[in-house]
This record gives sequence, C-alpha cells and structure tokens, in this order.
Amino acid sequence: MSQRTIALVTGANKGIGYEIAAGLGALGWSVGVGARDDRRRTDAVEKLRATGVDAFGVPLDVTDDASATAAARLIEERAGCLDVLVNNAGITGGMPQEPSRVDPATIRAVVETNVIGVIRVTNAMLPLLRRSASPRIVNMSSSVGSLARQSGAAGEQAPGPVAAAYPPSKTFLNAVTVQYVRELSGTNILINVGCPGFVATDLNGFRGVRTPEQGAAIAVKLATLPDDGPTGKFFEDAGEVPW
Repeated sequence: MSQRTIALVTGANKGIGYEIAAGLGALGWSVGVGARDDRRRTDAVEKLRATGVDAFGVPLDVTDDASATAAARLIEERAGCLDVLVNNAGITGGMPQEPSRVDPATIRAVVETNVIGVIRVTNAMLPLLRRSASPRIVNMSSSVGSLARQSGAAGEQAPGPVAAAYPPSKTFLNAVTVQYVRELSGTNILINVGCPGFVATDLNGFRGVRTPEQGAAIAVKLATLPDDGPTGKFFEDAGEVPW
C-alpha cells in the first residue's frame, strides 16, 4: 500500500459509515469521509480529527456521475492513489414495501443508490485502486439480500420484513460484486461483501440490536485482509453468509 494507507468510505458522516471511518482511522490510515451533505460531512471530519484520525472530507453524492468523478479527482490530487474503498452509502426507501403494493419509483430510487451508486463510485475509483499495492473493495450489503436465507433454503428463518425494494437491492448488489470479482480476476484487488447485522441507526428508526461500532467491525476486517485473503465472498461477524 502507499506510505500512508488511503481509504474512502461512502456515507461516512453518521452511523455505520462513520464508525468504519473511525475504525480505519484508528489504524493510522488517512480516511476520506464521503458524504453529500456539507455540514454533516464537515462535522464528521472535525469529530474524527478530534480523536486523532487523519480524516478529510470528500463531497460525494453516489447518485451523481459528476460528483463521483470529482471525488476521484480530489483523492488523486491529495494522495495519488486509493488503497481501500468501502461502499457503505445506502437507503431503505421507507416501509412498507410489499411487492403487490410498492411504488416502482421507490424501487428505482433504492437501486439507484444501493446498486448503481456502488457501480458509479467503484468505476470512478478503480484507476486509483489499481495504483495501490494491496487494493481492497468492501461493499456493505445485508443478510436480507441472501436468497438462501430469504427462501429458507439455508435452513434459517428468513430475515426482515417482506419488501420488494431494499432486500432485492442488496441481492442485486451481491450479484454485481460477483461480476466485478470475475472481471478483475487475476489482479491484486480483493473484493468482498460485508453484512453489519441489525444495527440501530436512523435507517431503521434505531430499532436495531447492534451498535454502529459493532456493525462497522466486518468492514474493517475486510478492508484489512492480507494479500492472500479471500475475494468474492459474503461475510458477517459469525462467518460466511450464503448467497
């Protein structure tokens, strides 16, 4: 990796994303706080810096091509490369989302952020990641995106409510991740999917049972994999998640 490891975390102004940035920063890394809201991004950077983290703000709206391009340019000018990308930004689209009643516009909005946003940012950052000695991409998904668990094929109770936008968006994200793994096979880029568990954040009205710091742990683990670590896998704290 570069002399000082450089990471970018999207949606890092609060919740799990903030704790991922804090966890990576505690390792002595320089961490880009990707967020579209100027005030929240600035507040998060100041808070991280107050704890000793080398944090810097990265204006980034994952739904906007120009924003992703500008974010890549900022990181290139600052560091010349990128070692770790954590695609954390995401939305639920609100509930309920029963398939028979969901507004198609809700599905479009969720996929735009949770899937296309990941593709947009990843593609913008790939040239910088290729310059790293040990590049890592971590896509934050959810066990509700596991078809095996949703269908009960894994012998487990299907998690979460019946919903046609958020869980399928994570299934879509998982599938896209596998395609990146296939395309980048033979390179040194390790790409994995992480599930933070049911974390209490504003995404779910703080109904979760885990803390954001606990939820961030899997991302930190996948961001710090050794060069011979796994790629193209889906993990939670307890181990591998079935697709």
